[in-house]
Order: sequence, then structure tokens, then C-alpha cells
Amino acid sequence: MITAQFLFTTLVVVLIPGTGVIFTLAMGLSQGRIAALWAALGCTLGIVPHLVAATFGLAAILHSSALLFQAVKWAGVVYLLWLALKSLQTSGALAINGQQPRANGVAIARRAALINILNPKLSLFFLALIPPFLTGNAETATLEMTSLGGVFMLLTLAIFTIYGLFAAQARDLLLTSEKAMRWLNYSFAGIFALLAGRLALERS
Repeated sequence: MITAQFLFTTLVVVLIPGTGVIFTLAMGLSQGRIAALWAALGCTLGIVPHLVAATFGLAAILHSSALLFQAVKWAGVVYLLWLALKSLQTSGALAINGQQPRANGVAIARRAALINILNPKLSLFFLALIPPFLTGNAETATLEMTSLGGVFMLLTLAIFTIYGLFAAQARDLLLTSEKAMRWLNYSFAGIFALLAGRLALERS
């Protein structure tokens, strides 16, 4: 059931910066406003598989299967390290230098979606977050899970869009300083590497 408590809880969760927020900020700074919007959309769409998994009980299988959890987790670790490398490359899609060609919007959304898809903890998160707000009616449980998940996705899209537009707004100022651009590239690379390390230490 959609309550004020659920909306507040979801808002707090979405506001906390994670891999999706970092990627959206990076795209806003490196590619501008449109790229940030594509990144926000991609991160939101990346939630769908986890919502489906939680709704139909697949998250419980992921939680109980150590092998499956590890496979998804390490795929996510490798992907985050790849993003860190891209941040360091002067011609990479995430590099902040103002000279690289604009990336295709669909490609940006695809990369953003993969960030969430390859995070096995997201399915378990839905399994923990949504059930306390269900009415307990078995006949409407699937509809309720879908509705609550939809609200979570809408808030994710809205907050990530704000983050991305803020980064895009700051882009023009940062592009005037080569030192600032270099510092941001190193910072994003370091953050993605740290997030990869944190994911690697996660246990099912």
C-alpha cells in the first residue's frame, strides 16, 4: 500500500548516492544535459529485472544460491572496474574534457541499466523494502508489489534527473579548468573502483 511512510522511506533510499547516481553525475559532467537524462532513464530501467525477481520470488532463489549470487556479483565488479578505467581514459565515454564526441543516448542508457542489473543486492533490497508495506492480501500481492515498485522507479527517475541536471549545469564551469577536469576524472575512477571493491566484499 502506498503510504506517506513508504514514500519517505523510498525517497531517503533513492537520495543516497550509489553507483547509479555516480554514473548519472559523470554523464552530466562529461556529456551534458541530454546524456544525464539518458543515464537517469537507464538506471531506472535497470530496476525492472530486480522488481520482477522480487515479485515472483526469484530474489529468494538468488539469495539461497551462492553460485548464482557470486556470478552476478563478480560480473558487476568487473563492469564497475571497466567504468573506472573509462573514467581515466582521456577519450573514454566517461572522461571529462569537453572534447570527446557525444555518446549515443541508447548506449548511455544501456550502460546505466547494466549498473543496476549487475547488482544482486538490489533484488534482495526489494525483497526487504516492499513486503512490510503490503496489505497481506495474497490475491492483490502481485499488483501491490508492482505498484510500489513503480513508485520507487518514478522517484528514482526524478531524483536521478535532478542529480544529472545539476551536474550538467556545473559542466560549463568545470570545463574552463583543466586541473578540475583531471581531478574529477581521477575522482570518478576512484569511486567506481571503491564501489567495485565494496560489491566484491558483499555476501549473499
